[in-house]
Amino acid sequence: MKFKEWFSSSGRKPAPEKISLTPEEEAVLERVAQKVVEWKMAVPAILFLESVKPLNYIGAQGMIFFEPLVQGIFSIKDYDTLRSALEQRESIESLLQKIEALDAVAFRREKLYRKKVREERKKWKWYQRYLGIRQPKITIDPAELEAADRKSKSPDSQDQTGNNS
Repeated sequence: MKFKEWFSSSGRKPAPEKISLTPEEEAVLERVAQKVVEWKMAVPAILFLESVKPLNYIGAQGMIFFEPLVQGIFSIKDYDTLRSALEQRESIESLLQKIEALDAVAFRREKLYRKKVREERKKWKWYQRYLGIRQPKITIDPAELEAADRKSKSPDSQDQTGNNS
């Protein structure tokens, strides 16, 4: 970029070149997001990632310092791939979007499970309800999960405030 273009009369900075993540980096970020949602730590992870987003490069360099300690816990290839992904600004945003999407799916599934439990409890006998004896196992058909996912992803689905969810 030329000096003259930088201080042009438009007053806007040119957009930086967007560096895309490699498929290996995308896969590692996906696995990290799945683990975060599996451990039900989506909200703390989102809060932490949003607060350290400006410092992602420094954090990635800090990962180099802790690499000898982490070698016993993680696969070194995955650790290096994660470190190289975190050096790029858009990787944090990509990780946040993956966590939010997976957390939304987990929330819908948990909501469907709770609804199924309430319906099933209405059919229980008094001793099952109050004494906890011979409680039947509740299973959810995968077709129901897919139907709930399609229903929640449709553009006409709105929450109580009228905003798209």
